Amino acid sequence: MKSFRTLILAALILGLEASPVATGSARPWRQVKRQTSQLRDSYDFVIAGGGTTGLTIADRLTEAFPEKTVLVIEYGEIQPTPGTFDPPQTVWGGAVIGQAAYWTFNSLPNPDVKNKTGLVLAGKTVGGSSAVNGMFFDRPAQVDFDLWSNIGGAGLKSWDWDGLFPFFKKSVTFTEPTAEVVQKYGYTWDMSAYGGTTPIYSTFPPFLWADHPIMRNAWKELKVKVQKECAGGFKDGLCWIPISENPMTARRSHAGIGHYAAVNTSRSNYDLLVRHQVTKITYPNGLDTGPPVVQVKSLVTEKLFNVSAKAEVILSAGVFNTPSILLRSGIGPDNYLSTAGISLVHHLPGVGSNLQDHSGPGISWNYTLPFEASMWPLPSAMLDPDFVANATADFDKIPARGPYTLAQSNTALFLSLSKMASSTLARSISTKMRQIVSAKTSASYLPRESRAHPELVAGYDAQLLALAKFYENPLAPTLEVPWATGTAARLIFLHSLSRGTVRLNLSSPLDQPILDFRTASNPIDMLVHLAHVRFLRKIYQTPTMQRYGAVEVAPSEEIANDDAKLADYVKDTMTFSFMHPCCTAAMLPPKKGGVVGPDLKVHGLKGLRIADMSVLPVLPSSHLSALAYAVGEKAAHAIIEEWDGKAKGKGKGKR
Repeated sequence: MKSFRTLILAALILGLEASPVATGSARPWRQVKRQTSQLRDSYDFVIAGGGTTGLTIADRLTEAFPEKTVLVIEYGEIQPTPGTFDPPQTVWGGAVIGQAAYWTFNSLPNPDVKNKTGLVLAGKTVGGSSAVNGMFFDRPAQVDFDLWSNIGGAGLKSWDWDGLFPFFKKSVTFTEPTAEVVQKYGYTWDMSAYGGTTPIYSTFPPFLWADHPIMRNAWKELKVKVQKECAGGFKDGLCWIPISENPMTARRSHAGIGHYAAVNTSRSNYDLLVRHQVTKITYPNGLDTGPPVVQVKSLVTEKLFNVSAKAEVILSAGVFNTPSILLRSGIGPDNYLSTAGISLVHHLPGVGSNLQDHSGPGISWNYTLPFEASMWPLPSAMLDPDFVANATADFDKIPARGPYTLAQSNTALFLSLSKMASSTLARSISTKMRQIVSAKTSASYLPRESRAHPELVAGYDAQLLALAKFYENPLAPTLEVPWATGTAARLIFLHSLSRGTVRLNLSSPLDQPILDFRTASNPIDMLVHLAHVRFLRKIYQTPTMQRYGAVEVAPSEEIANDDAKLADYVKDTMTFSFMHPCCTAAMLPPKKGGVVGPDLKVHGLKGLRIADMSVLPVLPSSHLSALAYAVGEKAAHAIIEEWDGKAKGKGKGKR
């Protein structure tokens, strides 16, 4: 366990979290650049995007190469970044007061889900989505990375669990809860899954709502396996989930603090330019003469200017903005670029394709029998001004305590389809996936423009075959149910078969792109949703739920027993995005529609890498924050190794 003195020092150094620039007096933030006159003539590395992954890379490069300069270009600003439940909020799970800026994307109507549109948010501030997310800090399962290599082939072997686990460990400093908290709530963990010393923090909160154990106990009564630790590669069952907060102050821990403010005062080679947009990249002397020139637009003056990189350009602008930069640069599907009136520079059909996100319906119930008097406090206690005042005072203590140390959830169920559905149903779903490939009808489930590209069809075939095998694995989760309190649960479908797109708004190409989720466009997805809902309804019959008179509200038994009615219910209660978009510049071979290779270099382009959640081949069985840090660590490691090797090759030695 970290010493109390060490944690106090960390809290004092990084106590900026509550309001990093409210006064503008914090030294790290005063070094931020806001105009071109403050920039150097050129840089060694230019990173487009000051989010979770981009800032991780910038931190590691500036540390490893003190003689090399790094510029991070960020669209957003430095802003206060409260947690999901910080004072003065009084509604747990409500809108965050004073939240940093974020992108708001609404998808095109989804014709297979009653033409409803999906909403997804992404961070538009220094720190990216780690500065605005739900602070749920889980990792994928080991089988997720087996899935990647099954799709991409032997080339993705370096991205298996053994290849990523060291970077998960490096990317975060986990702090054990106190013995008192452990005794009260029963947290379990395994420190062998951790070991980092970076100022990105995770821990378990020293408070849970009093009804938290109800759902955990109900799952146990359904014979769900209870895992001691789910960050070590195995997530089949019931997991305790840490949250991304400082263990002493309980303030949000995010990349803007841990990978910029905490390190930049000693890094004269680290520049951060805010309120600027990377519009495109160009290869004025040909694609084999990179790195490319980066065109940038000031969001204040609207002037355009170029930034040159001597070593590399790294796109880390996120799942939506990274493909947008490439498309504006003439890099992407040739048929789309022709329709858009953009001159083709390099044909890569996977750019902006393969869009995926976690989605799912909900269920709800009521308790008709009273709770024990000892089951207190519940979120309703926040209606009491005295309780709120005490909670606020507790939050301001060192270490912080009380309800304001909470984020959105600390328990989650992860289960495979083979453990929820009958063996016959599970096999039939996998069989349908294989039949789509053998019948050569997979293209019909892709966006119309994607069907013209054999590479995208081949990549989708590979995904279907790998996912069919994945669905049959009893250790491979297809369902997540996070839990904190209350009488409702969301059923998160972890591995959808539907694929969407990110495309430019052609009437205003520098504005937000247009998303088409195409949710449930592959009808097999609906079969899995139905299986998930039917399994979760079993909790009502457990002794714990019956003890409190649990009565189902939605869906009813009548609806649940009818496929058509239940499918209609799923569509009516669908959440189209749990804010985990990915995969729009996939790490796959070119012949399977890939945009980057295992080294994250863009196929066919020199001096250009991509490092953000757009490079994932398919969705993992997790939220994306912890993975985004690990990808940044692994990318930085690869870049450092390569440029160290080049320096040695020139006889300069190592740094």
